[in-house]
Amino acid sequence: MPDLESSIVIRLTVFLSLFILFALLEWIRPRRAYVQSRPSRWKTNLGLTLLNTLTLRIYALALPLLAVGAALDAQSKSWGLFNNLNWTPLLELLLIVLILDFAIWLQHMLTHKIPLLWRIHRVHHADCDMDVSTAVRFHPMEIFLSMTLKIGLVYLLGPSALAIICFEILLNGTTLFNHSNVRIPPLFDHLLRIILVTPDMHRVHHSIRRSEHDRNFGFSLSIWDRIFGTYQSQPENGHDDMIIGLEWQDDRSSRLTWSLLLPFRHN
Repeated sequence: MPDLESSIVIRLTVFLSLFILFALLEWIRPRRAYVQSRPSRWKTNLGLTLLNTLTLRIYALALPLLAVGAALDAQSKSWGLFNNLNWTPLLELLLIVLILDFAIWLQHMLTHKIPLLWRIHRVHHADCDMDVSTAVRFHPMEIFLSMTLKIGLVYLLGPSALAIICFEILLNGTTLFNHSNVRIPPLFDHLLRIILVTPDMHRVHHSIRRSEHDRNFGFSLSIWDRIFGTYQSQPENGHDDMIIGLEWQDDRSSRLTWSLLLPFRHN
């Protein structure tokens, strides 16, 4: 059973490896031309990542048990559904992935439907380009709320720490992948998106058109959008001509201070 320190090392290693891999693939085989300066965007997006990491550090001071720690704590107290069931680890892992992925899909959909949550979440959508750095462009308030939901679900479900580690690796890896600006052969994209969210599928969600950014809410699995009727295969204007971002914004989205203050603006 992995402890907290080893789980952090494992997840960080996988995350950084995949981030570098997709960044290189974007450089070698880009899907779209960029409309903003990549260095200025990356400075802001990675700056938000550092602030989000600090947010979670502060969170951990008040509540030392983040997702993996909560799983270990729930197991020690026999709290949660799976801590009271004698099911095989593989079946538990499969169910945990499905349940948590659906919960994140639902959370994502609600951030578009509830005005207060949308004010926070639109920081992610304000990026005028979409690449691997967009995957980590979230406001600290959204990271805080998302972690609170995840910890609550962990205590309710009682999954093993290993199941949580596997799910978070899957979630982080697929999020980096489907935000990347990587050109994928159409046939491979078609086959892959039967199960997973691909970059072309998720790019539709980042369109300035409200009818399109209210589609394709999935981060890892594509099945939920198909089941609940929010799936859209392609953008109306095609991937090369579609516009990414928010209808009213300009180049200020590449500034860190502007992005941090966006939830408090009236636009």
